[in-house]
Amino acid sequence: MPHPARYADLEGAAVLITGGGSGIGAALTEGFVAQGARVAFLDIAEEPSEALRDRLGRAYSSRPLFIRCDLRDIDALKAAVAKAEAAHGAATVLVNNAGWDDRHDMAEVTVEYWDNNQAINLRPQFFTAQAVASGMRAAGRGSIINFTSTSFMINHPDLPAYTAAKAGIIGLTKGLAGKLGPWGIRVNAVAPGWVMTERQRQLWVTEESIAAHVARQCIREEMQPEDMVGPCLFLASDASRMLTAQTMIVDGGFL
Repeated sequence: MPHPARYADLEGAAVLITGGGSGIGAALTEGFVAQGARVAFLDIAEEPSEALRDRLGRAYSSRPLFIRCDLRDIDALKAAVAKAEAAHGAATVLVNNAGWDDRHDMAEVTVEYWDNNQAINLRPQFFTAQAVASGMRAAGRGSIINFTSTSFMINHPDLPAYTAAKAGIIGLTKGLAGKLGPWGIRVNAVAPGWVMTERQRQLWVTEESIAAHVARQCIREEMQPEDMVGPCLFLASDASRMLTAQTMIVDGGFL
């Protein structure tokens, strides 16, 4: 769904999105394509990503580039970034969206599960930023948008490895903002509330749980993946040129 706001500086911009094939990521991929950006998105799931790529290619003049990548494999991640840069030039916008929010009980978490969780939810955000930083430095500008979550802010009890990673993303965001700011590169975080993706509806949403959640929001509507597009377009564009090291909470006023 195209966003009503138009940011002229995003037209033709090279944009890289992780986890861009479904859920919030798919909405972001379409949102940037609709702005006329040259979008490359990484995802491990081939079928939905290829379907998204083909649908957007028919709907818009700019067809996104899908690159299959398991973000746990850092060498493969670096190769995927290089492939995107070869196609579109150095990215001036990076959206670190990919995540894995499976529920898990504290007593059952093993070392292997913990390490795999961090390898999906935290580690790639740093190494993707590292991979695009040199191109952004050469351009003298850039915007990195890291997806965190309000789950750790509301003391969610059922996913401690995930909430640890999401809290870590805010520290990473602030550290990268301090490091990269002298080259005109801004680094911010977006913290969504409960967004009604297909995955959430299939696995965890019940009529009772969503009604109770929405009742605590100031804006009493279910949040949709498209609701994350506007904040990211703003953070990616020159409209937010002096905004960095910040966390934007987008939760309908739940907090």
